[in-house]
Amino acid sequence: MKNKITFLFLLTILSVKLIGQNTAILPKKIDFNKIPKEIKYTGKVKNAVSWKDKLGENIVVLTETGEFTTKNSDSEDSRDAALYAYHYILSGKDSKLNWKIYDFIHDCPVEIEANFVKNTFNITDLNKDGITEIWVMYTTVCHGDVSPSTMKIIMHEGNEKFSMRGENRVQVGEKQYIGGKHTFDKPFKDGPAAFREYAKKLWQKHVNKVWE
Repeated sequence: MKNKITFLFLLTILSVKLIGQNTAILPKKIDFNKIPKEIKYTGKVKNAVSWKDKLGENIVVLTETGEFTTKNSDSEDSRDAALYAYHYILSGKDSKLNWKIYDFIHDCPVEIEANFVKNTFNITDLNKDGITEIWVMYTTVCHGDVSPSTMKIIMHEGNEKFSMRGENRVQVGEKQYIGGKHTFDKPFKDGPAAFREYAKKLWQKHVNKVWE
């Protein structure tokens, strides 16, 4: 009997410990044709997810426009491209836009790029405060040579924005690379170390330009 009670006690402690360590955020992917009508966006949907935290029910939609002809340009070859990220908080049938990211390239006659980096969008709760951090990473460029693209990591926690800016790294010789540098803005520098560590790991994993 004593051994049985001891076993049950240890099992209870282990279960509590495992539950306490479970901080994974599991967003649900939304098909683009099932995005609620009150969610307004521009461009082609690249990703759309929903989840719940202390703020309520969240929806994030990432979109890209792709290349399109620049209006009123002196050059017939000039094109634009843009990307957007939207964070909505839903309450019943009401929706509120909490923040929006908009970045673009305008009037570009050569190679143009405004794209999210594949497999980098993520939702975390690194400081375990019940308000999720939303991570977006993308590149933009207008160039006609082999040179780095502007690269950014933008993270939002609630209404606070954190930015990491720099450029990706391009191989220009057998063992020669250019680019790859980055800087943190003040919120990142002043914020939790866990935010910076996550951002640096994400940057290093995707810093090298992948030619398609």
